[in-house]
This record gives sequence, structure tokens and C-alpha cells, in this order.
Amino acid sequence: MKQTPIVVRARNVTLSLGEGDARVDILHGIDLDIAQGQSVALLGPSGSGKSSLMAILSGLEQASGGEVQVAGADFTLLDEDALALVRRERLGIVLQSFHLLPTMTAQENVAVPLELAGKDDAFGKARTELEAVGLGHRLHHYPSQLSGGEQQRVAIARAVAPRPSIVFADEPTGNLDRATGAGIVDLLFERRDSAGATLVIITHDESLAERCDRVLEMQDGRIVADNMVSYGRA
Repeated sequence: MKQTPIVVRARNVTLSLGEGDARVDILHGIDLDIAQGQSVALLGPSGSGKSSLMAILSGLEQASGGEVQVAGADFTLLDEDALALVRRERLGIVLQSFHLLPTMTAQENVAVPLELAGKDDAFGKARTELEAVGLGHRLHHYPSQLSGGEQQRVAIARAVAPRPSIVFADEPTGNLDRATGAGIVDLLFERRDSAGATLVIITHDESLAERCDRVLEMQDGRIVADNMVSYGRA
């Protein structure tokens, strides 16, 4: 049987901030492999290291020690500019606070990253992706003119439009009411499936975690449980 490729490989990853008496150790020797196409939930209390681990795996933060290989790139060897290039070309990131540019329309927020990545017909692709998330009628609206749920839909469209290898989502429903959040979760899985991407998602919602193939539980900067739920889901 053909083995599924590994798209995330972390070995003995540590993260510490500060020096001397002010030093704080956040991650302690994380070892992790994630297979292509898996959906993985990171669970754990606040301060357990979930967001720090995702920041390292998505190239937003550099580890203090260990080895990190993501989407064919060795993050250990890359500087900030090279990490930014990997994020732009191979990764999609959805955050709790949306992070849309307020002076750009919905279509521009999705199209400009595509242009920066050298994609053809960036505005056409942005329109298609926004239509897919139900915002074809909101292309020319600015973030301040959109509801929270609509802003998160734009953020999802922006993340998956370049067809990334991996989509990272950090509490994507954290600023939304329950009903809106449920719709966003459905949409996130639908759009990541359309992109054929691996999904890594931070959540406090156990029902959301149960939709994933695999659940990792973190505590005090360590992975303390790794449970396969339904790996192999199409």
C-alpha cells in the first residue's frame, strides 16, 4: 500500500522567550508528523502552547531549537523573507481576528495575496472563491461593511484561493456566535476539501475537534495525547 506523504515534520521542537531569570520555556521537545490530507485538531487549555506550536508550524515564529519541515521546506534553514515566501506560496492561515486589510474591498483582500504570489487572473480567482463562500454579492464591500461571519468567510477565501498545501486555522469561530460559527466550520472543511489541503485547527470546541481525523491534546508545552478519530476521511 502506498504510504501517504508527510507534510509536517517536527523533531524536538522547543520555544523559549526571554533570557536569564526572565526566560520562559513555552514548548518542550515537540515531536510531530502530519500526513498529507489529514485534518488535525489541537486542543488544550489557554497557555498550553497550542498557538505557539501553530505559529512555528506556519512560519510565523521560529523555534528556539529542533527541526521543522513543512510543505517541503526546511524552516530551520530559512530566514524571515524565505519563510514569508513559503507562507505566501504553500500555506493558508485563518485567524480568530480575521486580519483583513480595512482599506481594501473583500475582492482586493483575496486578490492581492494572489497577485503577490504571481498567480494569473488574481481578481477573477478572488471573485470565484468569494462566490464559493457565498459572498458574490459583497465583492466591493470593505471589512467595516461586513458582519463578523462575512469577514471570516473572506478570510477563508483568502486562505484557500492559492490552493495551499496546508491550511492553519487558529480559533476561527472564536469571535462568532454559535450559529454563525457552525456555518463557518462547515465552510472551512468544504473549502479545504476543494483545495485538497491538510488542515490544522486550534479549537476549544470538542464537537469541532471530533470532525477532524486526529486530535492532539496539549498541556504545559507538550503533546500529552494523540488520538486518531477517523483518519482516511475523503
